[in-house]
Amino acid sequence: MLGNATYRLANTSILSVTRVEAPEVVSSNSLDDLLEDTYARIGMARGGLAGLAGVEERRWWPEGTSYISGAVEAGNSALAAAGVEPAQIGLLINASVSRPHLEPSVAAQVHDELGLPTDCLNFDITNACLGFVNAMQVAGSMIDAGQVTYALIVASEGTREPQERTMDRLINGDTTKDELKEAFATLTVGSGAAAMVLGRSDQHPDGHRVVGGLSRAGTSHHGLCIGTMEEMHTDSRALFVEGMALVQDAWNEAKAEFEWTDMDAYIPHQTSTAHLRGLSRTLNLDNDKVAVSLMHHGNTAAAAVPFTLAQEVPNLNKGDRVLLMGIGSGLNTSFTEVAW
Repeated sequence: MLGNATYRLANTSILSVTRVEAPEVVSSNSLDDLLEDTYARIGMARGGLAGLAGVEERRWWPEGTSYISGAVEAGNSALAAAGVEPAQIGLLINASVSRPHLEPSVAAQVHDELGLPTDCLNFDITNACLGFVNAMQVAGSMIDAGQVTYALIVASEGTREPQERTMDRLINGDTTKDELKEAFATLTVGSGAAAMVLGRSDQHPDGHRVVGGLSRAGTSHHGLCIGTMEEMHTDSRALFVEGMALVQDAWNEAKAEFEWTDMDAYIPHQTSTAHLRGLSRTLNLDNDKVAVSLMHHGNTAAAAVPFTLAQEVPNLNKGDRVLLMGIGSGLNTSFTEVAW
């Protein structure tokens, strides 16, 4: 059995991938300063956000600014980089975790503000931090099937609100050590946006071909990380253990279909340096080939994989084999190979 979903694409390429950094920098030192009294009361030392998670700072969109504007900016940038006009886009997928309301979709607003045509299909795909990688598979399948010629995927995450609410609760309440540990992951996330244009390989020989990939579900662990736009509750230790087990199972099953043991670059979801080290150790990866963006941006949720890929583009060469590695609460994991 090759997992829950193995797929190959024949005629889909990445034409561009871009990122937008949220402008306000919030250091872990500044959060530790605000939590100083809480740390002292419950007997915990400061420095865990930078020391354990590896997040020295994260970013916020300015107060009063909708993070959806980041998706629009990233989308415009990706269209310009690909040399594709808005009128040519046949599919828009928003893959962000963050959303200001249940309906309409975030994609509807992005579609309008980008000036995409009325015959452009648009919707959201939400699957925790795995949404963007899932969206690539859906868009690629539609391109291969001839349903659309060009697809645009966007994701913009806004973490200011849940982090401000969590800090208020940790500072002003009777926070226990267990409650702070459960809120730890909330303080490691960061705001940012990314976008990607996909098109037909036969029309764009200089594009970066999406080879295919594999997904695997471990949904018996769906309760390990529960997040809303106000706060997150995470069993970080169990999430690490079960996440690594799921990744190992998927990796083992992928060997029958793919050869990923010596890629030129690995672009994993960015949770913490401990998770990245665990991933490298579990799969026996070369650490020098594992891209990292979380130190200065935190965990940018569904935007993390394309955000980090956009960061690494200047370091990639034609013909490089790149593996995108998504892991999301649920639990779900998905790998996508790209021939750069």
